[in-house]
Amino acid sequence: MSALNGPVPMLALGAEYAELEGEWFAALRETGRRGSFVLGPQVAAFEREVADYLGVPHAVGLANGTDALELSLRALDVGPGDEVITTPFTFFATAEVISRVGARPVFVDIEADSFNLDLDQVADAIGPRTRAVLPVHLFGHPVDMEALTALAGARGVAVVEDCAQAFGARWGERPVGGFGDTGCFSFYPTKVLGGYGDGGLLVSRDADLVARVRRLRNHGAEGPFLHAEVGCNSRLDEVQAALLRLKLRRIEQALAGRARVAAAYDAGLAGLPLTLPARPAGGRHAFNLYTLRSPHRERIRAALVQAGIGHAVCYPAPLHRQAVYAALGYGPGSLPVSERLAEEVISLPIYPELADAQVERVCRVIRAALA
Repeated sequence: MSALNGPVPMLALGAEYAELEGEWFAALRETGRRGSFVLGPQVAAFEREVADYLGVPHAVGLANGTDALELSLRALDVGPGDEVITTPFTFFATAEVISRVGARPVFVDIEADSFNLDLDQVADAIGPRTRAVLPVHLFGHPVDMEALTALAGARGVAVVEDCAQAFGARWGERPVGGFGDTGCFSFYPTKVLGGYGDGGLLVSRDADLVARVRRLRNHGAEGPFLHAEVGCNSRLDEVQAALLRLKLRRIEQALAGRARVAAAYDAGLAGLPLTLPARPAGGRHAFNLYTLRSPHRERIRAALVQAGIGHAVCYPAPLHRQAVYAALGYGPGSLPVSERLAEEVISLPIYPELADAQVERVCRVIRAALA
């Protein structure tokens, strides 16, 4: 079946794998011959290479992006009695880590165009218990980090960047991740830079903080069988690091491919009763997801399902309205932008291997649904 009328998957990770298979198998064989599988030379090399790409002095490979967020808070000594300001319009892990360290998440509303934190509301929410702000560069759109770090610095609070969906995004000329006290990345397979399993990364300019994270990721150990504090097991393994090194060398090509698909969607969906993704002023959107808004979302979804076209709703219920955070007392309408967008957003397939004919098919189905 041709791309003109065939199914379009939300993701097609196999196509990327086929391109990398030879190099990937060679890396696996090298790792096996070396007999080093955890925190070995591949991890060390990846940490150096990714730090250089992101323009930061320090990078720490971890088991996943959630651990990067949690260890950031732990290394900053955020704990019981503290508050951390964040967005309710994100994946649960962003708020979950705040709760896991014993602090209280304080949700503020978002901007309708960028899907990111409304910084005016962040300023209003900072109080005597605020220890940190945890912004999310959602779907790959960078937060205005110059404004946020200036605000946080003036008020004496830390900034932990959730960059899980934004590898390669930039605010101005600088990659995200290097603005805050820490930057946290996920290498889950669906990400812009994705592994073949879980993986994560923490970056920072603070050498002492990074030294503590390195200790925390390995059970709080200062040396073999010598433990300074209670840590965890959060170590990036060698085979994931080897793959990520291969993909990092191609990251600009991958980002350009996503930008191509996004531009094709923009052109193909122009003029319809929906809101297309905004672009950052003077920065770069990584397009981990291409997320549009429409009051006719369910009509669009039904048409996509019938046509065999993958899609996703991220996120159908903002965190402040979910059962797990009911005790925080956010009632209906308390964060109206997040609540409205949860009813309107829909994400379309976007990856570098997506063919122009497939993009046109998606656009054609949406145009027909809204005719």
